Amino acid sequence: MPSSASTPAERVNAIREFNRFYTRRIGVLHEGLLDSKFTLTESRLLWELAHLSNEAGTTTATALAAALDLDAGYLSRLLRGFKEQGLIKAMRSKDDARQQFLTLTAAGRRAFAPLDTRSQEEVTALLSRLDESRQQQLLEALGVVEQLLDDAPVPSSKAPYLLRAHRPGDIGWLISRHGALYAQEYQWDIRFESLVARIAADFIDRFDARREACWIAERDGANVGCVCLVQARDETTQAPVAGVAQLRLLLVEPSARGLGIGARLAGECTRFARDAGYRSIRLWTNSVLLAARHIYQKEGYRLIASEAHHSFGHDLVGETWEMTLP
Repeated sequence: MPSSASTPAERVNAIREFNRFYTRRIGVLHEGLLDSKFTLTESRLLWELAHLSNEAGTTTATALAAALDLDAGYLSRLLRGFKEQGLIKAMRSKDDARQQFLTLTAAGRRAFAPLDTRSQEEVTALLSRLDESRQQQLLEALGVVEQLLDDAPVPSSKAPYLLRAHRPGDIGWLISRHGALYAQEYQWDIRFESLVARIAADFIDRFDARREACWIAERDGANVGCVCLVQARDETTQAPVAGVAQLRLLLVEPSARGLGIGARLAGECTRFARDAGYRSIRLWTNSVLLAARHIYQKEGYRLIASEAHHSFGHDLVGETWEMTLP
């Protein structure tokens, strides 16, 4: 599949090419899915009957049609076939005779069980070909696809992520993801990961919970962002700079961008620094990091110095930004 497509026709062709690759890769073109007698649609219908039942263990044809986005006539034929095979049974509602509740029979559950097991095994085998970092990359990419194509809006009353303090394992993740993402997105070499590792080690060794903090953004149980606020120090002597905090290591995973996480993390740093008695916050970044610079500018930072340098395999322009706290 091409890495980029500039015209609408090229984009359509790229998606169709991916569809052909993926359907072939997971074997849905076979006559029977997962070496069973069921088609893809029939297998999915069995899954819905097994998993999307109500507390009484039943569901309705209306609910199934909505969940699967199937034509009512087509669904009716599928359900009739399941009834003839003894896989489902129907019971009329006591409150509304026009409505029937559907449930899997014992035979239906026996038919579904090997399908479910083989599906688990095939996905496990698919993932086993990839190392840990590539598995994470795949899951993030799938998350992005789902987020972009999902028609269901995120409820305004429910935040799509949460912020929490760091805990064991988070700093290692922070180092790893900085190294991987900056290599992927900016082609920075491993010396950047080395720099992040030193900064992160200093954060742990010098950590003072009264004046320093780290926030981890978490979504669906996975880390998707981070930032640290630390006591600013003189680069030569490492002596604390009185009244000045430093924002460091802001990162948001590609799968979670567009949710306002970066701005929220920067805002938490501002709030914490103000409460801790700092008079200002400074940070160092590079001019190519446009999204980060936009976040800093919007939060109230101003550019106070810039300097060209060669680092991480590239000619860059380093920038120092600062914000005075009221």
